[in-house]
Amino acid sequence: MGGLAILGSLLLGIWGEIPAAWGRNPGVEVRRVGLSRVGDTTMLTVVLDRPAEARLSTRTSMGKPQLVVEFLQARGARLPSRLEGDDLLVERALTEVAPEGVRIVLELFPDRPYTFWKKIQKGPAGQSLWVLGLNPDPSAPRMERPRPPEPLEPPGGVTESEPGLAPPAPPPEDYRLKESERVQGSPGSFAELKSLMPKAATLLEGLERDGWTISEFHSYDRPGQRFSRDFILTHRQYPELAVKIVYLPANMPNTPNINILSLTTDRLGGETADKYRQMRKMSFSQIKKEHEDIGDFFDDALKPLRVKLREQTKAVALRDARVFQNFLSRAAHSPQVAEKVMNHIREKVNQRFEGVQYTVMEDPLVLLNLVDFLYVRVYFLETR
Repeated sequence: MGGLAILGSLLLGIWGEIPAAWGRNPGVEVRRVGLSRVGDTTMLTVVLDRPAEARLSTRTSMGKPQLVVEFLQARGARLPSRLEGDDLLVERALTEVAPEGVRIVLELFPDRPYTFWKKIQKGPAGQSLWVLGLNPDPSAPRMERPRPPEPLEPPGGVTESEPGLAPPAPPPEDYRLKESERVQGSPGSFAELKSLMPKAATLLEGLERDGWTISEFHSYDRPGQRFSRDFILTHRQYPELAVKIVYLPANMPNTPNINILSLTTDRLGGETADKYRQMRKMSFSQIKKEHEDIGDFFDDALKPLRVKLREQTKAVALRDARVFQNFLSRAAHSPQVAEKVMNHIREKVNQRFEGVQYTVMEDPLVLLNLVDFLYVRVYFLETR
């Protein structure tokens, strides 16, 4: 985890002092809200019609801590009123649409401290993605879980709702899977993958033929409704490599499903890789014990490890070059793309710049990452 994200979580407590005008987004439309988990990161993804910032604040309700995300003065499409959480940090997420804007309330587990990061990035079809990521903070002291107070009921047995907020909008009718969209094949199989990702069929068939197996798969969101999926493929001949696949379905008209397939070296073992993973999880207080500021931590500690990782993952990619070439040729249907990527991988490691990311192709989008653990990533957009 980056030091800036750790520092950012410490600032949440004072955000209530920021003027109310901050974070207003008149005319912005919130089109979709999703909650997912990738590894130890819980991610809230908000799809907007154009870039906008949110106001974040914390509060406690019925003994439970909450992280509140507000897009002030924004309009809301037909959003799901509730999203199931995970077993890591978030119990559930509630979406509220009102004239004042769109509010997303993350109900958190009381005894699980966390750090967070957020970013805005381009989405498909000219849309914008506002992403909030939460990670456990194992270094923070665990607090005793408070006992929630007994609820107070007003006269007549009617519970008052929070003033100024309209009832949550119901999920859209077309949020449920249509019969034609149901996947074929058993869950966690290559048949299911190929059903979900027709454009990646050539790549998936090649992986299956080469002996890759699906070692992990997970579902997110709510059963019986549109859901995101992720898969991890491994091969006994290539213990340092993995193929990671994410399926993100669309639930709005004229927006595509997004399929992401990555061939990564992040299973690399050894002292350097293990130390780097540990340092990425260090809290702000742990960093301060050894370094005067975050900049020194990145320059003196993380950067040298990244340079070593760049050398080690380069060696893995060149040793298993055929795996990368097959992956890219099948994904892009062009041997030139594979050749271009391998030429970048062979480049001499720059000691000043520990890594860089290249956009190799735009349709499909192919990225080569040479920062931290080397990987190639392909994005397929599927319109159903």
